[in-house]
Amino acid sequence: MSTRPIEAIVIGASAGALDALTQVLTPLPADYPLPLLAVVHLPADKKSILAELLDMKCRLSVKEGEDKEPLAAGVVYVAPPDYHMLVEKDGTLSLSSEEPVLYSRPSIDVLFESAADAFGPGLVGVILTGANEDGAHGLATIREAGGRCIVQRPHNAYASTMPLAALQTCNDARTMSLPEIAEFLKEAGGLP
Repeated sequence: MSTRPIEAIVIGASAGALDALTQVLTPLPADYPLPLLAVVHLPADKKSILAELLDMKCRLSVKEGEDKEPLAAGVVYVAPPDYHMLVEKDGTLSLSSEEPVLYSRPSIDVLFESAADAFGPGLVGVILTGANEDGAHGLATIREAGGRCIVQRPHNAYASTMPLAALQTCNDARTMSLPEIAEFLKEAGGLP
């Protein structure tokens, strides 16, 4: 496991995501010192209100990521519907309409792989509830780059397929409940 300071957090979730993200993000303060990026599988043909809902519930600022936008501490960037969200090595976001991955656009794997390339050992990847295998390969990429890997305990998840798939590719990932993940993220940001 890396001792490099953590520079960013990436989170992937699908079925049951709103409740899981709410439990993980609401304990974090408005001045959280790291950027957080989240992919949730959303219908491609409808406007999403996920970022607005989370913004109302959280002390952090929550918004949909925009192309060429520089990452900022204390902001949660949610991938917009029908776009892959990637992190560039210069610390900016990019959006892509490349083919879906595992029937998903946005794809957790795409975000995690690009963030692993950008942040290496300075990245934490978190897999939450979900009903497909998206994110498993991306989490393995984060581990290979020296980052830290967290998976929601499958038996606590609304849908256990995604956490179970992540643990198959990263069997040394730390498993935690949602409150434990929130505490880990506070500690990762150097908060008491």
